[in-house]
Amino acid sequence: MPLYSYRCKACDHGFESLVRSGETPVCPSCGSADLTRQLSNVAPEGKSGAVVQSARRMAAKEGHFSNYSRAERPKG
Repeated sequence: MPLYSYRCKACDHGFESLVRSGETPVCPSCGSADLTRQLSNVAPEGKSGAVVQSARRMAAKEGHFSNYSRAERPKG
């Protein structure tokens, strides 16, 4: 079953749902079936680790360590 992202037209609630062929999901917030299927951002296969490391290096260069665990942060 594929995982799809939806946005409800009635209440503007965004959610993801596993949908079988021929099924129509409903909004978990209001129960409406008037939905728009959204495009999902998918990480390129095998490259997500490199993207994370690159973002961490750039943040560290700028002095931001919020995306590092306490053990990974520089001492001092």
